[in-house]
Amino acid sequence: MDFTVVTIDEIKNYLESSLSKKRFHHSLCVADAAKRLAEINGADPEKCYLTGLLHDICKEIPPEEQIALMKRSGYEISWVEWGAAKTHHAVAGAQFIREFYNITDPEICDPIRWHTVGKGGMNLYEKILFMADLISDERSYPDAERIREITYRDLELGLYEAFKFMIVDKVGQKLLPQSTVDAYNEYTSLELKRFSDKN
Repeated sequence: MDFTVVTIDEIKNYLESSLSKKRFHHSLCVADAAKRLAEINGADPEKCYLTGLLHDICKEIPPEEQIALMKRSGYEISWVEWGAAKTHHAVAGAQFIREFYNITDPEICDPIRWHTVGKGGMNLYEKILFMADLISDERSYPDAERIREITYRDLELGLYEAFKFMIVDKVGQKLLPQSTVDAYNEYTSLELKRFSDKN
């Protein structure tokens, strides 16, 4: 896999050849959502589009390759994440684009690393990818349309609704990384403050 991708078209060609049709379509939808959120919230639309395209690049590579990339990444990885194989592609993807695309911009790599679990203190680019992944047009989980509408109107409120949904959906069924809990506490605190200020 030693290659260098230099254009969006080449990235799309690689993704189309290496991902399932459904996952490739999802990546295109997330890229579109990320670009739209960037335009609304004052981030770089092209950078966010690229990040959206790349976010699941390691989703369908073998588990052992994901783990090898994770070990080389230098990111702090919680024991909960190590035990949750579905989150591995995020850390692996951030490292993959460093090694094979020479993309080292933290406003691209870090959002990819955190897009599955979130964290407290996310920057604008991390927030945008996290929400774009949840509200892209093909998403149809319960509450998807409601969270989508809220997020395009108010990114911070969308984050609150998203983490609230994640907590309710997973409590009692899956372990939650501390970073997810931290994000839930942060956005719940902000929303409670906003509610208090209005009253």
